[in-house]
Amino acid sequence: MTVLCDTREQDTPRARRRFEQIGVPIERVALSFGDYSARCDALDLRDNVAIERKMDLSELAHCYCQDRKRFVREFERAKEAGAKLYLLIENGSLDEAYNGHYRARVHPKSLTASMLAWLARYNCQILFCGVENSGQVIHDVLYRELKEKLEELPDEEAI
Repeated sequence: MTVLCDTREQDTPRARRRFEQIGVPIERVALSFGDYSARCDALDLRDNVAIERKMDLSELAHCYCQDRKRFVREFERAKEAGAKLYLLIENGSLDEAYNGHYRARVHPKSLTASMLAWLARYNCQILFCGVENSGQVIHDVLYRELKEKLEELPDEEAI
């Protein structure tokens, strides 16, 4: 398995630690949507499955408010492709969103309404984790997605 990382994902010390946690080769590519996807010799998931990573609830709130048009366009591209998206939020939880435990000036009802609307509107699942585990979560989600898709292939294709 090779993890595909969008070229817009910034190369920071935190990102390099995440890459180490992922533990497989990383290929920097321009993804149509999401920050991470995966491929192997028999299958490329970039048009079917992606993970959109946010460093915390404040960054997510920014995407829903100030950067909403761009965020909607990205999720619309995924929807049009029939892709499955995971929204991975580091350093947060649904309880923290409901209780307003983040720095953005967005009412908790507005933030949680947007989060839950994304689940219904787009083929999206929200995952939460600590920054210390985000690379492992990215690896494990993409590994499972790749494994399931490979098992669906006819035997002659899964070589």
